Amino acid sequence: MSTTYAGGTAITLTEADLDPYVTHASTRRWLTGPGLPGDSGVLTFAALSEDGLRTVADTTGDPEDRLAGELRDQLVIGGLLGPGGMETESVLLDGETGEISTTYFLHDRPDLMDRRPLAPSLATLVRFAAATDELAALRGQFASYVGRYGSKAVAEASGQLLAIFEEGTDGELPPFWKMAALIRPLSLVAGRAGVSGLALDLPLRLLDQEFGRGKVVRYEDVDFPTTLTHEPTRRFLREVGLPEDGFLFALDTEVPLPTLTEHYADAAGSTELPSRPDHLIRLGGLIEDNCLVVDGETGAILNWSEPEAKLYPLNTDVSTLAFTLWMLHREKAIDEELTGELTTDAYDQLAMTMLQVLSTIDVTGTRTGKGDWHYWTELFQDEAGGVL
Repeated sequence: MSTTYAGGTAITLTEADLDPYVTHASTRRWLTGPGLPGDSGVLTFAALSEDGLRTVADTTGDPEDRLAGELRDQLVIGGLLGPGGMETESVLLDGETGEISTTYFLHDRPDLMDRRPLAPSLATLVRFAAATDELAALRGQFASYVGRYGSKAVAEASGQLLAIFEEGTDGELPPFWKMAALIRPLSLVAGRAGVSGLALDLPLRLLDQEFGRGKVVRYEDVDFPTTLTHEPTRRFLREVGLPEDGFLFALDTEVPLPTLTEHYADAAGSTELPSRPDHLIRLGGLIEDNCLVVDGETGAILNWSEPEAKLYPLNTDVSTLAFTLWMLHREKAIDEELTGELTTDAYDQLAMTMLQVLSTIDVTGTRTGKGDWHYWTELFQDEAGGVL
């Protein structure tokens, strides 16, 4: 059953649909009244719309009764969304208390499943998701940020979103929303008016402020090979530059920027190079025998995998590469200020939040299709490696 919703179509249930699963009075009123958004960039309730209410025990089957008792009767109502609308964790409703949590379904090992708090009620969940969507679209409460960008805009939007989230949570803000308030506004640091000729118009001294004066390398024309003809890239490397050490990336600073042909000219043994190696300029090294190259004609940023002798898309251009490195450094500074709270409490949610932000800035910067390998996507999600 559907009705008109503030953001589009709502998903509602009848009183009969709720029996015997939901006994919490205000939750029953919400599900039969305002309902849940059918269109959100943060959450999906497609499972509720398609399958109705079902318990975790029903969903897993759990023939050997391995599920924890606190999970068995939780109701599966939807999921959290990652880049490209990919569903990540499942969203659960406690029919007795109205509380909302998340879990990962481990059908082979239901005994390892647990849940994490997401919101004290459906009303709060919907309000938080709506505010997050408004930030992403710069409308509603965040309409005043249209045309604004830079560190000040980031700080103000972050504070505004955090205040919205803290209202009604008694100071116990779940990690997912804290990350949303601290990380999602980072997308406001760069303009998108195309003034630079690149995807982003970064503030001129942004990297200096973040990485420190003297730790950002700017190039001169003499450093560029003749095949680097993409003028917006040349201008960016001259005027804005790149951090010398971006944690997952280190510039080559001892010699002028070489083409792949020049870089491997003195290498021992034969190296299989991609097509047009004279037009691929090596900017520096990535971890695990990968290197960073720029296409001299188009300005596209690519990942050259030496072991595979294969090129992979990395970033749209040098401006979105710089944003990615800046965002990584900023996230680490934020987490340090919080004494590791983000990475300790919910690393996977942090990785998805970072990838979600990157996907709004640079469609090349994340992997949205199954089977597509992508450097940033793999590295961000590598909890064992502790990249974030």
